[in-house]
Amino acid sequence: MQPLELKNYTLSTCLGLGLDANWQKLSAQTGNLKACDFETVELPTWIGEVPGVDDVALRAALSDFDCRNNRLAQLALQQDGFMESVQAAIAEFGADRIGLFLGTSTSGILQTELAYRRRELDAEGKPGALPPDFRYAETHNTYSVAAFVAAFLGLRGPALTVSSACSSSAKVFGNAARMIEAGVIDAAVVGGVDTLCLTTLYGFNSLQLLSPEPAQPYGEGRQGISIGEGAAFALLGKVQGTPQAGAVLLCGVGESSDAHHMSSPHPEGLGAQMAMKSALESAGITPDRIGYINLHGTATPSNDAAEGRAVNAVFGSHTACSSTKGATGHTLGAAGGVEAVICALAMTRDTLPAGINTKVVDTALDVDYLLQNRATKIDYALNNSFGFGGSNCSLVLGVVR
Repeated sequence: MQPLELKNYTLSTCLGLGLDANWQKLSAQTGNLKACDFETVELPTWIGEVPGVDDVALRAALSDFDCRNNRLAQLALQQDGFMESVQAAIAEFGADRIGLFLGTSTSGILQTELAYRRRELDAEGKPGALPPDFRYAETHNTYSVAAFVAAFLGLRGPALTVSSACSSSAKVFGNAARMIEAGVIDAAVVGGVDTLCLTTLYGFNSLQLLSPEPAQPYGEGRQGISIGEGAAFALLGKVQGTPQAGAVLLCGVGESSDAHHMSSPHPEGLGAQMAMKSALESAGITPDRIGYINLHGTATPSNDAAEGRAVNAVFGSHTACSSTKGATGHTLGAAGGVEAVICALAMTRDTLPAGINTKVVDTALDVDYLLQNRATKIDYALNNSFGFGGSNCSLVLGVVR
């Protein structure tokens, strides 16, 4: 594929709002997970909650979109001068020539959960209709986050939401690249937003996948995931002229759907291997050019084992890698976008982030897993995002030296 430049990008997680706040924590090898105290949830697990989401007020004209997911989207869009970059792109190309491609898993489902609590009672005293102020289309509907962001930014180009579990906001980079290559649009806003909700927490608990302690990706004795929330956005555009040193490029996208099992990966990570190889082929580079892999690394026993085997099969055991989910929690549908931006930060700050919480790497996983930050310059990074049902996506990002 023809490389695309990330003209601007931003990140908000439980580590903080904006790039600097997140990198400060990552560079200090510090996370921000906490014992679960979200809403009415009573589970022995840890979560990553973004600060300030409850205090966000949507503008009056967009009040129908009010829900936790869209409040986080607005909060994240206001960081790192991102809105100003989009406005500059609108002035250059026109609002109808900028696409919008976002990933989410549960969108604003919390709004529906809250609405069910407020159901009116019928004549027999049984819960009946949902409250009249509940706006499903603008809040819970998967497309609602794209509709909100398009209205908030004033975009009128093609817009869609991808909801393919944890690969969602990695796959949107591929959607955007194909639309730009086809000439339908000149630039695109891509990213992902996912927020905490009862369905996700209790759902993963029912699958026995929640860890009772902060997640330890790739660790000996790892017990499962810590769910987090987050939002990340990037403005993609064609490379014009000679990009400046430090510019981050989307160089390759690889996708696969192995459909091995509804919730478990192929034990040898065959679908993951296909995605990684396809991303390398798309970028036109060999595996030895990758200097860092941000692993999907959820900290479940089977998921990490399958990915570790896949990474070893494609790269061997000498490519530096880590999962940053120990710091941010697993942000589910936002993970692909969140961790793509973390790759960009690692390349532009010449530091590969360690996987925190993990004390001893599982000896069965033959990879170069970082337990300490590593100061080094790299030219390319790979970001893995693998979802339920075997929906896999790998991204190759590069930096201009």
